[in-house]
Amino acid sequence: MGNRETDRPSLASLFVGFVRIGMMSFGGGLAAWTRREVVQNRGWMDERQFLSGYALSQLVPGATNVNLAVFIGTQMRGVPGALACFLGLTALPVVIVLTAGTVYLHSHAGAWFSIALSGMGAVALGMNLGLGVRLSLNNIRRIGPAAITTGIALAIGVFGYPLPYVLAVAMPSSLLLAWWTRHR
Repeated sequence: MGNRETDRPSLASLFVGFVRIGMMSFGGGLAAWTRREVVQNRGWMDERQFLSGYALSQLVPGATNVNLAVFIGTQMRGVPGALACFLGLTALPVVIVLTAGTVYLHSHAGAWFSIALSGMGAVALGMNLGLGVRLSLNNIRRIGPAAITTGIALAIGVFGYPLPYVLAVAMPSSLLLAWWTRHR
């Protein structure tokens, strides 16, 4: 696929592109925004290159979207490109979080700030819950996985059990169920 912007995007273009990506996503969907910017809007990669990079980014340790930004930057401009994409993706969100934290600490936990944080927490919870329900409806087709998913949600969300204890029970149960289903 020919590159619509240039054969080799500038470091500034990579940085600005990833600043845009980092600021477009709230609570998820970053890979979709990255794909849209890199494949559709800028033409830096074709669909196949992007999906290969995305798969690789999920396999290596670290945050998938940061790994993906580093992969794209490396493919476009080597190490300087990786740094430009990484900084573009993370710099502005880090500044925003540090600024919000500083305001919070110096506001003596003002009521307005607590209300704003509660609202943001509710939005994030709603988005994650919606994503979980959507993924469950599309991917859980049998009663066993549905029971394990429901059990995890109830144990953590309703009964307040700590995540490590829930995972200590749910992971072996899920693996045993998968093994039993496969060998049945």
